[in-house]
Amino acid sequence: MSIRTILFDLDGTLIDTNELIIASFMHTFSHYGMTYTREEVVQFNGPPLLDTFQKVAPDLAEEMVKTYRAHNLTVHDSYVTAFPHVLETIATLKEQGLKLGIVSTKMRKGVNMGLALTGLDTYMDTIITLDDVEHAKPHPEPVLKAVQALGADLETTLMVGDNYHDIESGQNAGVKTAGVAWSDKGSSFLEGYHPTYMLKDMRDLLQLTEV
Repeated sequence: MSIRTILFDLDGTLIDTNELIIASFMHTFSHYGMTYTREEVVQFNGPPLLDTFQKVAPDLAEEMVKTYRAHNLTVHDSYVTAFPHVLETIATLKEQGLKLGIVSTKMRKGVNMGLALTGLDTYMDTIITLDDVEHAKPHPEPVLKAVQALGADLETTLMVGDNYHDIESGQNAGVKTAGVAWSDKGSSFLEGYHPTYMLKDMRDLLQLTEV
């Protein structure tokens, strides 16, 4: 059965925010006198910020989140671009009549900035952010909320992401999943979570939506 609804993670999937995220983490750790290597910081990318910082410094976690977000929003537009072939593929999917949505662990302000900057905002039929849910990915709630908002069927819905929590959230919600080979963590990492598909190129999605 052909895919008729596609839900996307945003950062690291549709838009390249990897350097922005790394810079924001490095700035935050430096501000609090902590030292982490770039390789260590890459592993923090994905889960909600509060969860990450609570593991590092529970007593400072909320303040660290504020420091991170302030820096992230300030330098956002200097770093963020869409990944190759994203805009043309999204436009084609929309022309094919697919329902498209964003499911992100970021707060809505940052999500809206990234979508507007890259011109992706006009294509999305629903946007689910950290502000909209009680339980973030890998919990199924964000994916199920998007499916409900779109009036979609689980059987014909695909969740696309660059990290394990995207894959697990989709699996937990009962939809098909796709990892992206351009993930900062590498395709072999994602393959360990057994997504339904692995996209080597954004245009691979067009093969999955052929009726």
